[in-house]
Amino acid sequence: MAKTLLEYAELLDGRNLRWPAPPKIVPVPATPSLKPLPGIRAVTWNLYGTLLRITDGELVFQHPQALRMEVAIEKTIDEFNMWNSMTRRPGKPSDLLLPKYLNAIEEIRLRSSNKKGDLPEVDAAQVWHTLLEMLHKKDYSYDESLYGSMTELAQKVAYFFHSSLQGTEATPAALDTLNAIAAAGLRQAALADAQCFTLVQLTRALRHQGNLFHVTELLPESLNTLSYEWGICKPSLSLYAQAILRFKEIGIEPSEILHVGTRIQGDLAPAKACGFQTVLLADDKTSLAVTPEDLKNPETRPHRLITELPQLREILQI
Repeated sequence: MAKTLLEYAELLDGRNLRWPAPPKIVPVPATPSLKPLPGIRAVTWNLYGTLLRITDGELVFQHPQALRMEVAIEKTIDEFNMWNSMTRRPGKPSDLLLPKYLNAIEEIRLRSSNKKGDLPEVDAAQVWHTLLEMLHKKDYSYDESLYGSMTELAQKVAYFFHSSLQGTEATPAALDTLNAIAAAGLRQAALADAQCFTLVQLTRALRHQGNLFHVTELLPESLNTLSYEWGICKPSLSLYAQAILRFKEIGIEPSEILHVGTRIQGDLAPAKACGFQTVLLADDKTSLAVTPEDLKNPETRPHRLITELPQLREILQI
């Protein structure tokens, strides 16, 4: 039986591969605002930059540093034996595959049929599925007993490529905070720009902080709203609307949900416009996206500000 994405990620551990290092924390000179917020019944989380620290502060499809892209593409070509099914031309293999990768991203964006004002999200696995189909026409083959169907293979390629491009680790005290909120009886979910491999990355990062089988024990799939599943990304209001519908099905209104993130215009401001209570996590300059104007404007100013995750317990009175 083919490996699941999590099992595949665990399998890579035994090979001692060299991944990019996670970013160093750059402290933010900020003053917490921790006055309790009554009536909160659920917490929603942005993931990259909030629970999961990542190089560059957010997941990227094209890194501005050309060398970083070249290295990640070359490692992916080697890992999945793609070179034998690629058209041979002078130069590095990445010189051939990278333009096709970027074209696949652009085509997915152009094919999107979203509501006015929504921003299209790119499904990383779909990008690699497109490229694998091109290779398949040139007799590309792979170990189906390990990787599964072409769709499952594409997910594993996407995981490997992005792991080669950006390093990740859990935010300090992330697992303890998630466990404390769950123990208090509050519901939790991801409301985030994410990919098919994001929860695998988060699970593996949180395991370094304690015992955990899978993060869906704390962030159940039935409540999660992930951008790649809907084809739209933040700050699209339609993404928040999907989360609202899921919580209303269990009797929780937006005003009873506390949304935690590190970006105001790209996340917290639209959440606030949709009726959520909001908390800005200002713990690291790498992921923080805020201006003085954002904090002065009552329409965008978050309800609370924390400089480390455990401070949520005071706001939630747990």
